[in-house]
Amino acid sequence: MPPNPSSADRPHPTTRMLALLELLQAHHRLGGAELADRLGVDERTVRRYATRLTEFGVPVEAERGRYGGYRLRPGYKLPPLMLTDDEATAVVLGLVAARAAGPATSTTATATESALAKISRVLPQAVRDRVTAVQETLGLTRPPRSGEVPPTEVVLTLASAARRRRRVHLVYAGRGGERSERDLDPYGLVVDQGRWYVTGHDHRRDEVRTFRVDRILAATTTDTGFDPPAGFDPVARVSESLARVPWAHEVEVVLDAPLADVRRRIPATLATLAEVDGGVLLTMRAERLAGAALMLAGLGWPFEVRRPAELRAEVRALGAALQGYADRGAGP
Repeated sequence: MPPNPSSADRPHPTTRMLALLELLQAHHRLGGAELADRLGVDERTVRRYATRLTEFGVPVEAERGRYGGYRLRPGYKLPPLMLTDDEATAVVLGLVAARAAGPATSTTATATESALAKISRVLPQAVRDRVTAVQETLGLTRPPRSGEVPPTEVVLTLASAARRRRRVHLVYAGRGGERSERDLDPYGLVVDQGRWYVTGHDHRRDEVRTFRVDRILAATTTDTGFDPPAGFDPVARVSESLARVPWAHEVEVVLDAPLADVRRRIPATLATLAEVDGGVLLTMRAERLAGAALMLAGLGWPFEVRRPAELRAEVRALGAALQGYADRGAGP
């Protein structure tokens, strides 16, 4: 058997109590045996530590019985978090990245700056210097997204309702600004390129629909419950919805390429793809056919335009323009 550690090597009981508190912070509930194993003590000692924490004002609740365990009282607000240097660095770098990406909701811009300042002030000097170097040298390939930021309260209401499977009543502004009220069973929230969407069963239209969260003016949770369809995938549904946005033109093109290769190049939010004789059928909506022609040419695969006929003219015009560019500066 390995020798027992000396008293100098053994963790102090106070250190173990703080470790117990950290474990209870990180987990909803832990059994006595598991806590004893993690702390390197027996279950009797775990009970003693839990009692001491309660005496110090930390409400540790003990559940008796064969499957009993320990947890912090729900709703209890802990004192300031204790983070290791690596944890604090991860939080700060995450906040820096979030600030660079732009505000996710209506209140996160101010909250991000405030949290970043608070945590940075208490970092050890060496860690603070390294994090500051990242902030001062970080460059952006594009400016942070502006506008179209959903209200924080709406996002939180929708997320809670989706998790609890409760219907919500929405006040929604359409693309033209017209307002409508509807009841929605929210199946899930999805973020695509910084924009938030909620998908679920719209009782006004009696079908599954996708809504932009930044256009939701108000959301109220009701007491009516619902069950989402078995196997429903919110991400796939939103991707399909975005690919079917009713822009001015519906485009059908057959690409002469393997389906797997096309899927790697074209996101599901842009087009729907199906394997057909001769290649892959790409179906999408486009506001400008000139842009569609440019996208197809950029893929580098042979293609056949099925519809609309006007797209063929745009492809020919693009080819003529490229030929003209190639001839610029050429000798006789």
